[in-house]
Amino acid sequence: MARILSVSYDVSLLGTRQLILQELGHDVTSAFGFTEALKQCENSKRFDLFILGHSIPHSDKEALIAAFRARCPAPIVALTNPSERPVLGADYEVEPEPDAVVRLVAKLTSDKAEAAD
Repeated sequence: MARILSVSYDVSLLGTRQLILQELGHDVTSAFGFTEALKQCENSKRFDLFILGHSIPHSDKEALIAAFRARCPAPIVALTNPSERPVLGADYEVEPEPDAVVRLVAKLTSDKAEAAD
């Protein structure tokens, strides 16, 4: 399964997202905040997918996307509310509902597995 870096500014949402994705068999690393996300991204572990939570301020999302792009080619998912403006540089945007996130992660990880075959 996929190696995912999940970033949020809300500890409870971060934990919930991690549990849900781990139950699906993914290797999830959670990062609370901007600095921790950069630290995790700089580690030698490569990620297959980045998920940026809706609690992250818009400007921080765009800065994290730029940092992730410089270090890893993995797709970036930004969780956004319908009233938010688009997040520049994100590959995908989805509402922060667990079912929507699970469906998108399943699609992205199955697409990657099919491409590897």
